[in-house]
Amino acid sequence: MTHTYKISGMTCGSCREKVEKSLRNVAGVTNVKVDLTKGEAEITMQRHISTEVLKDALKDHPHYQLSEKTHTMAPPMVDEEEKPWLETYKPVLLIFAYITGITLLIQAFNQTFDWMQWMNHFMTSFFLTFSFFKLLNLPGFADSYSTYDIIAKRWRGWGFVYAFTELALGVAYLINFYPLFTNALTLILMSVSIIGVLQSILNKRKIKCACLGDVFNLPMSTITVIENALMISMSAVMLVALV
Repeated sequence: MTHTYKISGMTCGSCREKVEKSLRNVAGVTNVKVDLTKGEAEITMQRHISTEVLKDALKDHPHYQLSEKTHTMAPPMVDEEEKPWLETYKPVLLIFAYITGITLLIQAFNQTFDWMQWMNHFMTSFFLTFSFFKLLNLPGFADSYSTYDIIAKRWRGWGFVYAFTELALGVAYLINFYPLFTNALTLILMSVSIIGVLQSILNKRKIKCACLGDVFNLPMSTITVIENALMISMSAVMLVALV
């Protein structure tokens, strides 16, 4: 459910970030979107949270005052039980099919199948494609990512950094830039990213997956785990081969 509240006392972007960060720390809150112009906060929660609890979250910033406005139900999250599995994950499955097909086609014209080259091409396509979708709506991706990633939960700006880091990794794999460094960074980045994904799935949180940015309404599931695990495995194999 999503409730809309009035927030007074905000004057700048820094104020908005403080309010969003404080409200996101409330147990049960899955997402917070603050409209500085309207002076409103849209809070998505797993269960009803009293206004007093939300007010208490802003106690360290007494100049920001929260009050009730309206209560509206948010559009339901796509549920694997409500829609056919194939229809739900069609976008991400198609992307993986395209990436796999194109990279295999390149190897088909080689005399021998080069696994290292194939993985390098796969990583290039993966990061360039997935970063593209994130960059289509960067603030939207940052909001979705901050609902489950262990770093983005504490600093929303990490969502912006992460999207551009994926883009940079795609370019790095494309031009074969310091492969040892590139694969090590990928291994670290994806290993950290998968922690929040696993926590959400184990806690059975029905939240939106940000892997394709804010473009598609994909629920968090084992598909997300497989996606991250695949990148971790490939970067680890390539790293071992280089060492």
